[in-house]
Amino acid sequence: MHYFSKIFKVQHTSRIFFFHLSNLTYIFLSLCITMSANGYTINNIQSSPPTSPRNRQNCRRRLRRRGSFAMLHRRNFLLLVSVVYFTGLISCVGPLFSLLQYSGLATGAVYRSHEIFQKLWTDIEADNSSSIQLSSVWIYKRKLKEQRPCSFGTTASTKDSPGANLYLIVDANGGLNQQRSSICNAVVIAALLNATLLIPRLEFHNVWRDSSEFGEIYDEDHFMSTLKDYIEVVKELPTELMERYDSNISNIQNLRVQAWAPPRYYLEEVYPVLFKQRVVRISPFANRLSMHLPSHLQFLRCLSNYESLKFSLAISELAKKLVKRMTERSSNSGGKYISVHLRFEEDMVAFSCCIYDGGQVEKSEMDVVREKGWGKKFKQKYRVIAPGLNRKNGKCPMTPVEDRLA
Repeated sequence: MHYFSKIFKVQHTSRIFFFHLSNLTYIFLSLCITMSANGYTINNIQSSPPTSPRNRQNCRRRLRRRGSFAMLHRRNFLLLVSVVYFTGLISCVGPLFSLLQYSGLATGAVYRSHEIFQKLWTDIEADNSSSIQLSSVWIYKRKLKEQRPCSFGTTASTKDSPGANLYLIVDANGGLNQQRSSICNAVVIAALLNATLLIPRLEFHNVWRDSSEFGEIYDEDHFMSTLKDYIEVVKELPTELMERYDSNISNIQNLRVQAWAPPRYYLEEVYPVLFKQRVVRISPFANRLSMHLPSHLQFLRCLSNYESLKFSLAISELAKKLVKRMTERSSNSGGKYISVHLRFEEDMVAFSCCIYDGGQVEKSEMDVVREKGWGKKFKQKYRVIAPGLNRKNGKCPMTPVEDRLA
């Protein structure tokens, strides 16, 4: 199955290559025909009317000069066209050779970690490394970066009076990191639009199927109190506003905002709708605000992330328990341990387009996940997917087996 998959990728790229090659050849021939039609040959030079014997010798000299100039011009033109043609040809051949190079069983291009693990398992079990040898792992110490407080900047300001009673609703989608980033950006947008922020809603994801709400992960009261000098945050919309939409937030108009939108976009496109309807909902909201912001807005993003978002008591207590347990069980290394976020999740594996050891069943399941999550993105006509090259370049998520080997 791996073999036929690689052959398909080569054939697909070959079709692209010959498509571009035929286009380049067509352009080359067209230019040559155009050059010939415009009189860039000596044979096409129009002969002069009959001349008198006195002027015949001078005419021959002029014709020879014109013929020499036309020949030189033709050679230069052909040279230029040839350079352009072969440059385009090389640009097409490069990707094809690159794919051919990795289409075979190149070192590191195929997942074999499970086989290696089986071969090494006997040696791993028999390893009697002393605590002194294990402690050598920690001799390379990394200098920790100092966490600095959020900088106000020169134009930081507190919230304006909420005279217009405008409300902003966002649906934080994605994983925990994306949701946290979305919450920080929601605080910035609420301040920018002088709107009251409804406690962000966490979108239910069909991969990890976590139905937790904001208050189950973060401390709502702490979030609201640390931001009170900059924006107003509420847990519910006013009753009269909810009645307008039959007490269903889903009935509120949802705005589709472009990715990485700058502040100006929100002022020009979102604010007029917000001012007219008093409330807007933005979903999805992940990656919907530019990374480059003025200092006073960047301060709010920083404040939200490092001070306002505090984990709930249940999560904090569980985290302390886990750290204590890991420290106690790492006594051989002085209480030091490694925490790894594998990211070996269904959507990450599907997005990477990497192949593991699941055969046709794995391929079918990943095709379904890609179709559900990204539509036709991975089936575009000129999209080349090279799993072997991805693995060779270290772009495949680590499996639990590979983590154990590391």
